[in-house]
Amino acid sequence: MSLYQLFDWLNKQGIKLSAQDGKLHLRAPKGVLSPEIQTILSERKAEILEFMTQNQQKIEKFIDLSAEAVLESTIYPENTATSLGTEPTSIFLTGATGFLGAFLLSELLQQTQAKIYCLVRGSELETAQGRLQNNLKFYNLWNSSFQSRIIPVLGDISLPQLGLTTATFSKLANEIDSIYHSGALLSYVYSYARLKPCNVLGTQEILRLACQSKTKSLHYISSFAVFESSAYSQKIVDENESLSDWEDIYLGYSQSKWVAEKLVMEARNRGLPINIYRSAFISGDSQTGIWKNNDIICRMIKGYIQMGSMPQLDYFLDLSPVDYVAQGIVYLSRQKQAIGKCYHLNNPHPYHWQNLFAWLCSLGYSIQLIPYQQWQKQLSATMRTNQNVLTSLIPFFCQEWGQEKITIPELYQQNIRPKISCQETINTLRETSIVCPAVDTALLKIYFSYFLSSGYLEPAS
Repeated sequence: MSLYQLFDWLNKQGIKLSAQDGKLHLRAPKGVLSPEIQTILSERKAEILEFMTQNQQKIEKFIDLSAEAVLESTIYPENTATSLGTEPTSIFLTGATGFLGAFLLSELLQQTQAKIYCLVRGSELETAQGRLQNNLKFYNLWNSSFQSRIIPVLGDISLPQLGLTTATFSKLANEIDSIYHSGALLSYVYSYARLKPCNVLGTQEILRLACQSKTKSLHYISSFAVFESSAYSQKIVDENESLSDWEDIYLGYSQSKWVAEKLVMEARNRGLPINIYRSAFISGDSQTGIWKNNDIICRMIKGYIQMGSMPQLDYFLDLSPVDYVAQGIVYLSRQKQAIGKCYHLNNPHPYHWQNLFAWLCSLGYSIQLIPYQQWQKQLSATMRTNQNVLTSLIPFFCQEWGQEKITIPELYQQNIRPKISCQETINTLRETSIVCPAVDTALLKIYFSYFLSSGYLEPAS
């Protein structure tokens, strides 16, 4: 029996397998796990684990995303009369221990006088407070005057009621005035099933919190990954685009963000005041260059240098500096007359892929620009030594999808991807000093200066 036949057979028995952290996990209805099945799984465990690690999304059953995007009927604003015209005194923020979350927390502390309640996983308030403070320090954002206004809330976004007791959840719902939902699990290799508890169900719990007791404004951070369907190919997608197409969205992360945003839109239709903010790749601070080094773009740059090659793609690198994204979100969220809209915080001046190749060569790195299929083979060869930062992302770069047998990086080439417009957002920001820096030599110098000074990259020999 081939592995595909085995998975199909197990699915028919109601048995679900998943690979996580190098271990095989199994879920089965009571009484189904017969001695015969246990023997097969035991004998072929190593083979199954290796295959699932490489092909998790291929073996999963087809997911009807429209059927997933159904918001619970009980999630409905209890009181539609909300004080949107007043400054919030209490704000709830998710994702504050992450990259964008740190900059959002800093901006909210600077631009408002509100107390900021931050959802943090953990069991001790003191430890959670330290994580928030250390995250701000890492990105050079800490100010001791912030301390009294940062209030950690111990919980977990992937759990019902955010992992809070009913009493705590109710108290929080009465206390806070607005919510910024930045928390999400970002992975380019995890399946939709793995990401659903955090990205989809977590968003539903945030909507529940926003609706309970007094109605709160919600500011939801989404992604252009929601437009990955071929229905948007070569289409100009602006802030008013309807999110109607989901077929052939292949990446688990993109699927989870599409479903989550549809839930958010449904809550907005029910009367909840909501803004949606979409971005592409979020890059380092445009002033200091500081960046989250395990970000996929950072790893790609380092991986290319380690391999001595990069793939030849007709692709524009759309990088939005994190300080621009955070400033834009906080400013737009405070424009009360603009509530209920979508905003695009992508870079109107992206950088062509082959210019990045020329830039790396100009720094003295020895890199070849080679056809994508040839580069894939080189990347796959790194599995034997595991000495490249891109090795764990091999499924993302090499897995083929659909009848066209296309990989995700190839899907984002200029002749396939949609054209993202951010003109309405730029017009709204026109009277401010908030401008997205172009991806050019000046910005790259700032980023590479940080890469080298932090030790993330070695100077070219």
